[in-house]
Amino acid sequence: MGADREGGARRTPTRAVAYLACGVVLLAGCASMPDHGDLRGVESTPRQDTQVRVFAVPPSEDALPPQIVQGFLEALTSDDPNYETARQYLTDRARKSWHPQRSTTVLANAPGIEVDWAVNKEERDTFAFLLTGTRIATVDAEQSYAPAGGDYSQQVQLKRDKKSGQWRIDRLPEGIVLGQSDFQRNYMSVNKYYLAANSASGASSQLAAVADPVYVRQRVDPTTQVVRSLLEGPTSWLDPAVLSSFPTGTRLAKGGDPLTPDDHNKLTVPLNDKAARVGLAKCNEMAAQVLFTLQDLTPAVDEVELRAGGAELCSLDTDGATAVATRGPVRSPEYLYFLDEKQRVVRIRSGSTTAGAEPVPGALGEGTRSLRSVAVSRDERTAAGVSLNGGELYVARMEPGAQLGEPVLVSQGKTEDGRLTTPSWDAQGNLWIADRDPAQPRLLLLQAGKNEPLEVEAPALEGRVKSVRVAADGVRIALIVEKDGEQSLLVGRIDLDEKVGEPASVTVRELRNAAPELEEVTTMSWSGDDRLVVVGRAKGGVLQLRYVQVDGSTPKAPAPDALTGVKEIAASEDERLPLVAYSDDGIVRLPSGAQWQTVVKEGSAPIYPG
Repeated sequence: MGADREGGARRTPTRAVAYLACGVVLLAGCASMPDHGDLRGVESTPRQDTQVRVFAVPPSEDALPPQIVQGFLEALTSDDPNYETARQYLTDRARKSWHPQRSTTVLANAPGIEVDWAVNKEERDTFAFLLTGTRIATVDAEQSYAPAGGDYSQQVQLKRDKKSGQWRIDRLPEGIVLGQSDFQRNYMSVNKYYLAANSASGASSQLAAVADPVYVRQRVDPTTQVVRSLLEGPTSWLDPAVLSSFPTGTRLAKGGDPLTPDDHNKLTVPLNDKAARVGLAKCNEMAAQVLFTLQDLTPAVDEVELRAGGAELCSLDTDGATAVATRGPVRSPEYLYFLDEKQRVVRIRSGSTTAGAEPVPGALGEGTRSLRSVAVSRDERTAAGVSLNGGELYVARMEPGAQLGEPVLVSQGKTEDGRLTTPSWDAQGNLWIADRDPAQPRLLLLQAGKNEPLEVEAPALEGRVKSVRVAADGVRIALIVEKDGEQSLLVGRIDLDEKVGEPASVTVRELRNAAPELEEVTTMSWSGDDRLVVVGRAKGGVLQLRYVQVDGSTPKAPAPDALTGVKEIAASEDERLPLVAYSDDGIVRLPSGAQWQTVVKEGSAPIYPG
């Protein structure tokens, strides 16, 4: 190629293209590319220990176009904080227009490279390739993960500098593109925490903390990354339902060092002057948000001190944060509930290893009506039961002498499968249920569990609701929805509009698939701030127990031990409590670090409060 630059013997364009394409075959270990098109590739970057740092390699002298593209893609998988090495593969113009932080595209495998023969014809100082693959997800500028599908094909165009003779990338897709294994190695899911807009307010009331999952690069100062993301505010999906106690415009103070806890696990967070005048109560809420957000990171953070203008604003430890706001249930469930062989509501201590079930106080424990499902309020004072035929919903206090009364809701469905679902209580004491009547399918809310049913709007809902579970934060709702023979798990945001003198309006918005790889989900339950446990089947597979993240990403926790014949599943947002199921073996439980254990042989419909 030196002869070309110096005006010697010139190759024809066709021969030049062939030479460049063949150059890839000579590369060994230069970058991670799968077999694709007319270029030989190698496997994607092997999974490595998460503590091992990966460094990028700058372009070599007189590197060919395929080497430049492969080297650039390899640099995207490194731990270079600002992608400075990757930028060395770009022209000056491309460096100015490329914004890696704006998006990340995740492919099933490392990007394939194909020569774009339609472009590479006569021009000798430019060369184009196509990056190809199967798209499985995107991470946007807010660091929010979303499952995606379809083919990926984007052009990368190189240009040879007339003075130096070096090839560099001149046009490229915005953001980052990498394979799934590299994404899982480089990135980690972290929950930011905001406060539910519908939380009770007042000196004696606690706020509800709501998880907002984002992805950060796990070996590029994740503590500073996630605090900066927290200050920038919630993701667009969650924003309408939550509040941040940080004043608008609050950011980390300029020129500060990376955020690192001291030897006593105390983290000092210097803020700009926007936060300088907050009161102590508001500052404690801010510190609680930071503590909740950093709880799963390493190194551990047990106390947060917020500073602004050179002065301390407040300091809060984990106990103080728990007093300010709650994550998950306000209190750990005291009992596990289920139906015995007489279709009565019975209970055992939630951590008990013995059967010893006792009927709950009141009519539902006396067997006045035979039931098929039950839900217990989060304060464990009230229960709602659906009759054995699925047609009536009863609500009764769980106290001695409490009467059952008339049903608060009656379905007109003609079959059991076309009547009422299992109900679910939210943190405000409201009762949610779906009527599966094909003639009039509805999602309903009974305020305080007794008022006239309010029909919940769900503009994007297509199909029939088969199951309903409301999260402890009262902001998110999980639905199993049947459409065209498939049962999907959807998570939506609850928007509550209450105006003085007017009926409340409730809408479930922006439903998204939390288990896109499953074509059938039969039962589910919330199991923590950001995940659910489900029984589901992938295409061509068998029913399995598994965890799913609310954003549809790959869960951090391994799947629960296998269990056959699971009909219903129950979990608590308090992750210390065992998973419980109704299976072919009766009611069974899965304590941490143990195998499935039988609770009772005869029983059904297990639930924790909620």
